[in-house]
Amino acid sequence: MVILSIEKVSGERTEKFSGWDNTMNDFMKEAVKEAVAGMRDNHGGPFGAVIVRNNEIIARAHNEVIKNNDPTDHAEMIAIRKAAKELSRFDLGDCELYSSCEPCPMCFAAIHWAKIKKCIMVVPGKMPQK
Repeated sequence: MVILSIEKVSGERTEKFSGWDNTMNDFMKEAVKEAVAGMRDNHGGPFGAVIVRNNEIIARAHNEVIKNNDPTDHAEMIAIRKAAKELSRFDLGDCELYSSCEPCPMCFAAIHWAKIKKCIMVVPGKMPQK
């Protein structure tokens, strides 16, 4: 497993081992816990996400495609909706998103439109070559 960060959702992958701290690990663990909970409850695929602002989780979600018969109920989409509602605004530029997997194109677009500054995800495989 490799952890990558998409800086400003520009599409450029950067290594995120410099500056990586245990707090980030804790947030990623919470995203994975969400994924496990969703699978256990048969809500959808093994995907979880949390949104963090000022080092505090403000939204958490897991895939609910099966539960709601809604193909857009991905973990990242639900977490973004919850965070926007919590903050009463759509601009989440002061937030970070932690995802248990690489977001799909729909979720990447939502991350972009929500202006989330950083997306940290788990991606299987090797680090991309520079």
